[in-house]
Amino acid sequence: MEQQQKTEITPTEEELILLRITGVDRPGLTASIMEILSKYDAHIQDIGQADIHSTLSLGILIRVEEDNSGHAMKELLFKASELGVNIQFYPVTMEEYEDWVSRQGKNRHILTVLGRRLEARQIEAVTKLIAEEGLNIDAIQRMSGRASIQHPVEKTRACIEFSVRGTPANKGELHRKLLQMSSQLAIDCSFQTDNMYRRMRRLICFDMDSTLIQAEVIDELARKHGVYDEVAAITASAMRGEIDFKESFTRRCKLLKGLDVSVMRDIAENLPFTEGVDRLMYVLKKYGYKIAILSGGFTFFGEYIQKKYGIDYVYANELEIDEDGKLTGNYVGEIVDGKRKAELLRLIAQVEKVDLQQTIAVGDGANDLPMLSEAGLGIAFHAKPRVVANARQSINTIGLDGVLYFLGFKDSYLDERGRE
Repeated sequence: MEQQQKTEITPTEEELILLRITGVDRPGLTASIMEILSKYDAHIQDIGQADIHSTLSLGILIRVEEDNSGHAMKELLFKASELGVNIQFYPVTMEEYEDWVSRQGKNRHILTVLGRRLEARQIEAVTKLIAEEGLNIDAIQRMSGRASIQHPVEKTRACIEFSVRGTPANKGELHRKLLQMSSQLAIDCSFQTDNMYRRMRRLICFDMDSTLIQAEVIDELARKHGVYDEVAAITASAMRGEIDFKESFTRRCKLLKGLDVSVMRDIAENLPFTEGVDRLMYVLKKYGYKIAILSGGFTFFGEYIQKKYGIDYVYANELEIDEDGKLTGNYVGEIVDGKRKAELLRLIAQVEKVDLQQTIAVGDGANDLPMLSEAGLGIAFHAKPRVVANARQSINTIGLDGVLYFLGFKDSYLDERGRE
């Protein structure tokens, strides 16, 4: 019996081709391109698109059989001409592709840059630093809304987010450079690891005085009671490190003895809220965040803010009030100092079943540093230099709603009220 000869089947050769399509964007353009690629059984290895002022830049990396590639490119050229866009083809070797794939395993970070406005010189400085650190920019997106030139608003916000790959040689040194750059160029920079926790923050804790409100309430009480100079002297002594927070707080409370509660009520009803608080609270509540006030100030004012914004938790210091409605000069319960703030953040996270990496803390003073360090995202807000230097993130150029950009919110995600 004659032995049957076996035929060896050789797999069809394939090509990797990068398509770059640019021009005026229009509905259905991508669908038209994909219709042709589908006809020739092209595999999509990668795709990305950017649209700036109705100008499209679309990149598609395809894998297609050699027998089909010429026909596909010919049809794509005709379609591009019909659509009024430019299309270019770049062959990619398998070695180049595999090298690109290997780089995808590198750490990814998000560098958020914000300010009242962003100019070329500021973006130049940021991108130079990215390059010096050996990081590669994968994507750039504008987070803030478009600003009118003819009808400018007074308190503008500008924000750009860079998605970068790689690992800085020294994160501490990178933080120092970003801090120095921020000070020199009137911008704020946030450098965060791009992981699941960054996208799933659930609990945010705020300091109150000089954070949610633009005042130190104890100073306002002291002014009304005629003891401001004495209170200020104790505060200054604490700032110099001569006395601790507990002693400072106790001595200042003593000076408020005899103040009528009606004065506190009047101050509460006229609190000067920080720029951006309304917008920030509206968005946080709309998207299901748990919100807490952890303050070295007083519960009387914290509870007023709680009612105004529907805040979930308030922990502050409670002033003792006598039967005549006047302050006794004493306080009730445990003092909320820096250590206690960090403990409360951990406690609330435990109650809400939230991982610490999903928590945010925002404050301005030295007694906020423990909770800023404890939280997954700690933000120093218009803070003292020492606090800024020790915090991982800071905002000094715009209002408190700048926190939303650090959380990844784009203005375009928000409804009309959230854009205020």
